[in-house]
Amino acid sequence: MFKRLVLLLVVLGCWADYATAGEKKQLLLIGQKRDNHPPTTHEFMAGLKVLASVLQKNPRVDVQVVEAIEPWPEGAEMIRRADGIVLYVSEGAKWMAAEPRRQDAIAQLAARGGGLTALHWGIGCRDQEFVAPFTQLFGACHGGPDRKYQVLDTRLRPDPAHAIARGVAPITVRDEFYYRLKRPVGDSQPHPLLTATIDGAEETVAIAWERPDGGRSFGFTGLHYHDNWRQEFYRRLVAQGVLWTVNAEIPEQGIDVDVGAGIFKLLDAEPVK
Repeated sequence: MFKRLVLLLVVLGCWADYATAGEKKQLLLIGQKRDNHPPTTHEFMAGLKVLASVLQKNPRVDVQVVEAIEPWPEGAEMIRRADGIVLYVSEGAKWMAAEPRRQDAIAQLAARGGGLTALHWGIGCRDQEFVAPFTQLFGACHGGPDRKYQVLDTRLRPDPAHAIARGVAPITVRDEFYYRLKRPVGDSQPHPLLTATIDGAEETVAIAWERPDGGRSFGFTGLHYHDNWRQEFYRRLVAQGVLWTVNAEIPEQGIDVDVGAGIFKLLDAEPVK
């Protein structure tokens, strides 16, 4: 009888491990319509469509793209159900703080080890008051009146030792980059994943952070121009950053980021008023 009980427990334990390994990670990609920037810039929803098409190649994740139309009452619950989120919105730090239930849901996601990603203006804000709470979750913020940014042609250099950079070679590109990002208070600091040459100095424009709560955060300040999604470098870097935040395996050669040319089509020809 005892031996049968032990055998049953072993079988159940193996089944539990198998079931956990087979569970898909739920990724929630959160965007908005283009803000007051001109067409082909800040094309958040069109960009997330590209990102989703790459992420969906991975059988271990389920991807949902959502347009967060304010006040977005269902947003907090959607975030609570996710294993990882991506913010590609205007003034992400202010956006997070705009709704207490939303901010609480993101904090709860982080507390249970969830993945947090912010892209371009999603990693920033104009007002200083929103900077500190955001950095404590996402690891960096382009915020406050002293924030630094430039549109320029520059050389991007990833850290080849980091898993996110697998299959990602240096590239020269034109984009608007945020730099000298604000960092969280405390001993745990984000890793400078990607640098760009700006005014003769190497500036960090992407970070990867293994947070004290056991979760992971990734941020990239480029992607002002929608056309940069056509760069294999961009698609691989961003998709692998998102996958890294939910502990998905990244192959040594990098993931497959091939997509059809039609995926880059803009979704909205008119700016939001």
